[in-house]
Amino acid sequence: MGARGSDNSDNDEVMEGEEMEEANAPFSKSRKKARKHVEQLQRLQEKDPEFYEFLKEHDKELLEFDDDIDQDTETDVDEKALQEDDETDVDEKALQEDDETDVYDKEHRAGVRRTVQEPTKNVITMAMVDSWCSAIKENSKLGAIRSLMRAFRTACHHGDDGGEEPSSKFSILSSSVFNKIMLFVLNEMDVILRRLLKFPASGGKKEAIINLKSTRQWKNHGNLVKSYLGNALHVLNQMTDTEMISFTLRRLRYSSVFLAAFPSFLRKYIKVTLHFWGTGGGALPVVSFLFIRDLCIRVGADCLDECFKGLYKAYVLNCQSVNATKLQHLQFLANCVIELCGVDLPIAYQHAFVFIRQLAMILREALNMKTKESYKKVYGWKFMSCLELWTGAICAYSSEPDFQPLAYPLTQIISGVARMVPTARYFPLRLRCARMLNRIAASTSMFVPVSFLLLDMLEMKELNRRPTGGVGKAVDLHTLLKVQKPVLKTRAFQEACVFSVIEELAEHLAQWSYSIAFFELAFIPTVRLRSFCKITKVERFRREMRELICQIEANAEFTNSRRMTVSFLPNDPAAASFLEAEKESGTSPLSQYVVTLRQRAQQRSDSMVESSVIVGAHSSVFGRKKSESDDDDDVQDEEEGAAVFSSSWLPGSSTKSENLKQVKSKKRKRHGKQQEEVALDEDVVEELVLSSDEDDSMSDTAFTEEEDKSRLVSSKQGTQKQKPFKDSSKNKGHSHGKKPKKRKRTKQAK
Repeated sequence: MGARGSDNSDNDEVMEGEEMEEANAPFSKSRKKARKHVEQLQRLQEKDPEFYEFLKEHDKELLEFDDDIDQDTETDVDEKALQEDDETDVDEKALQEDDETDVYDKEHRAGVRRTVQEPTKNVITMAMVDSWCSAIKENSKLGAIRSLMRAFRTACHHGDDGGEEPSSKFSILSSSVFNKIMLFVLNEMDVILRRLLKFPASGGKKEAIINLKSTRQWKNHGNLVKSYLGNALHVLNQMTDTEMISFTLRRLRYSSVFLAAFPSFLRKYIKVTLHFWGTGGGALPVVSFLFIRDLCIRVGADCLDECFKGLYKAYVLNCQSVNATKLQHLQFLANCVIELCGVDLPIAYQHAFVFIRQLAMILREALNMKTKESYKKVYGWKFMSCLELWTGAICAYSSEPDFQPLAYPLTQIISGVARMVPTARYFPLRLRCARMLNRIAASTSMFVPVSFLLLDMLEMKELNRRPTGGVGKAVDLHTLLKVQKPVLKTRAFQEACVFSVIEELAEHLAQWSYSIAFFELAFIPTVRLRSFCKITKVERFRREMRELICQIEANAEFTNSRRMTVSFLPNDPAAASFLEAEKESGTSPLSQYVVTLRQRAQQRSDSMVESSVIVGAHSSVFGRKKSESDDDDDVQDEEEGAAVFSSSWLPGSSTKSENLKQVKSKKRKRHGKQQEEVALDEDVVEELVLSSDEDDSMSDTAFTEEEDKSRLVSSKQGTQKQKPFKDSSKNKGHSHGKKPKKRKRTKQAK
């Protein structure tokens, strides 16, 4: 037994020696590699001492490569030992041995293993960020720039679902550090990159970027540009605050020219900014459009087609449902599309031609099929908003030869839309078409027969008989395309239609009030206006029409008196300069009459929207401020950024806050619904009292017999009837008794 034991021990020693040699083999190879690397570093120190000093300051780990190899080998040995210890620990568990020292050893070994597998990361502190910023400002150190860009990447990817990459050296835990990094990088990185790349301090075009990509500066520092743009794009998709997004886009706009070097980033930036432009609120649509416009100017045709199609698509999507509060925002979006057309008119003409042709095909389909669904496609806000958009584009660039050919087909489409369904319910839509035609005629100096569309409206029976639906609510025809049938019988609708017809007809005739053929042009409208005065039974309409007829006749005398003194023929080119001086001064009777009509229409529209709040007003106000402060200094930008990046927001933390907000909003809604239900229960009796059949019949008879009475009379009658019910309820002492109130009401009815 002893001999066998000695033989086994010798064999064990031999096996252990072989295992040690096999284990030491990779260690010797790694040491050889480390020695070769040290020799390479020594040669680098002799050839390029400046670069060696730079590595010594900013990347000591590279110079201490031999120590790292030794540490790695040690950690590998420790891991093998730990694995063997873990196997022994499993055996101990199987044998159910609960020794406290062994448990402590296992926990300690597990902790050592975690530290080996998961190396600790440097947490970015405010002192580190301040040191990098000061080094960049004072000495423009490249190492500090690279460290700051790594910190910027960590800040932008903080809180991602996939977690931070294990290769990253930094981690961020404080919102103040995040704000400091974002502010400095967004404010200073454009200047830093342009200085490193030896690029002009501002501006630039795509051609310059193409030439820059072949230089040594781009090969050395192009990765910084890519990192800056890519990480900024990532954090833009994570942000939820509109002010923060607006500031980030405003600072990125100065570096938009660098996107010409990265086509994939270019497409993503266009997609993101188009989304912000179409759905954002406050200042975000303005800043997004400025970014898109600068991008199209700098990059050129590569992104202009995509931006133009994206803007038009976003504009159409915003026209799904339109009300009075959204019209101003739609007008802003249309102005943005029109402004982008001016960047490159030939390319804009191609897109405008395609989109106008699509509108013509939709109209032709409706005229041929004559179905309800096809009519809805034309008589909807999408179609009409597109007509408004292209009308504005043609009026803005009417003097440009590229856009003049589009005026005639658009005029034909608008005229066809106005005549497709000639009913009184679509009076607002027809008036909108007449306004568009007047705008095109005024901008292009071409004659468009608008008077027939307006005079046909006056001959319809809804405007020639007395209203049977009472006074009704004030109707804003600028915000409607179709009215309900009960509204047609109200006095407010008739007044709005007649006054609008007078205003648009006066606008049309005033455009040609200096023409030598004004007498012939105004003859048929004058005859039809006189026939309307004879047919209508409303005295107010007669007065307005007589006033318009008097102004037309006065203008005809004004032109005829001058026409008698000329000697040229009608086909003479000199006829175009007839009354040119008077036209510039605006001295014709119709021109002066139109000014008063515009003032009256403005007062009427202001009175209707006096108590309403327009949501889109903020964006329009910002647009005016933005145009004035577009070229402000960087001090103002830093103050704005400091105000924006002063919250506790971090990327990836918006989901929790949004969930909390949703829970709170649901609680508030439930509480509000309970309060509304209680309020409705309390107001049921009062509504029953005020909405009696007798009151309705009395109000109807009052409106039909006396048309000139205002709503104030009826409201006073309602308040006088309401008082005795309240007094009776107080005297009876019933808190919510319906029967006593009904008895009081029957007594009073008797």
